[in-house]
Amino acid sequence: MLRRAPRTLSLLAAATLVLAACTPADPGGGNKTIKVAYQKTDSFTALDSMLQDAKKEFEAANQGVTVDLQPIQANDDDYGTKLALALRSPSTAPDVFYEDTFKVRSDVDAGYLLKLDSRLAGWGDWGKFDAGAKEAGKADDGGTYAVPLGTDTRAIWYNKKVLETAGISVPWHPSSWQDILDTARKIKAAEPDVIPFNMYAGKGTGEGTVMQGFYELLYGTGAALYDQDSKKWVVGSTGFKDSLTFLDTLYKEHLAVAPADALDPNIWKKVFGEWFPKAKLGATVEGSYAPSFWQAGGSYAWPGYAQDMGVAPFPTESGGAPGAVSMSGGWTLAVGADTKQPDLAFNFLTTALNAKNSLKFTVASSQIAVRSDVAADAGYQSANPFVKDVSGLVSVTRFRPATSDYPRISAAVQEATEAVITGKRTPEQAAADYDAAVAGIVGADKTIRK
Repeated sequence: MLRRAPRTLSLLAAATLVLAACTPADPGGGNKTIKVAYQKTDSFTALDSMLQDAKKEFEAANQGVTVDLQPIQANDDDYGTKLALALRSPSTAPDVFYEDTFKVRSDVDAGYLLKLDSRLAGWGDWGKFDAGAKEAGKADDGGTYAVPLGTDTRAIWYNKKVLETAGISVPWHPSSWQDILDTARKIKAAEPDVIPFNMYAGKGTGEGTVMQGFYELLYGTGAALYDQDSKKWVVGSTGFKDSLTFLDTLYKEHLAVAPADALDPNIWKKVFGEWFPKAKLGATVEGSYAPSFWQAGGSYAWPGYAQDMGVAPFPTESGGAPGAVSMSGGWTLAVGADTKQPDLAFNFLTTALNAKNSLKFTVASSQIAVRSDVAADAGYQSANPFVKDVSGLVSVTRFRPATSDYPRISAAVQEATEAVITGKRTPEQAAADYDAAVAGIVGADKTIRK
């Protein structure tokens, strides 16, 4: 990702502070310390709250052991950068850390994660975790290196008031991309000061660009990013160009936000904190966790969200089977390969992810449960009025390719979307640039034209 110099310097300075925070305790001390690194932001405090509870529980059960919680204040991309810097040296690497599922395999290849299979075999709760969710923590050798916290799906979140003012009946269930464009055009005509349809694009929103937008488009065409049979990356697909063309139409007709807003890494704050509550946005593609921002205690508490908001599956390009598409990701907890206390670190991980703590985190963050006992809990099922809708999308969901070179491929997709929405490249040109970038990343022999 290209960054302006001041931001780069700021990030490096922040990373230096993180590395300093990860400095080991005095080895001569009698007590043992477990360092836990994780993400925390003004709008994401659920994990911090859960880990604070786990710390108290673990320290009470393990006299002489201190859990040193080390929250990293950063968005997803910058958190990944800071964590990677800390993991490069045994002297700064945390014992336990919060790990994005799409980073697991690349970090296993880099030697950062401890293999957990032998320890998981002795943990009675492991059998309660969903088999599909477990796959997110596996590497190419078939071993498990991380344990899932929860998962998610993506859908279209829409403001009922905005749609109704534009003469669109609710509940709204678009059956094709054309339906989305037609609805957006009606909103624009009826309410000129309202943003009809937000779809993240560009490098500013990082992985959010591809997970909350581009992949719904791509997989909705029947195309794929990666061919599982040949184990090669797909280039030259019509679906890729069609997806960029949809974004091109959305932005050229001013049915989305202005490109300058789209490139703002913090645009999501306006989506959740301003535009939806003030009925200034028709719809957006977002994760199943959206209600966590609006619930009591959330960053943008909005008592009326349950009445004013609706959710709909993202349709396939022309309405063909299976009719809708979603994307799932999620985060895990992992143990560092260089930990000096592997058993204590693993035991803290299992404490953090026991039934009580998992339920608290899953409800507070509006995650989709990965433990069967949490999924069956009445508190989870009634956490927000959209649980059933977003959980039902698991049947049509997709996952990112679990390969070590995926993060660089994702960056190339983000660049392609940015080139299109800013008018620097046509969809065809941006698609060709992407094909060339993929070949440069993995080698032409690891690409396939489909």
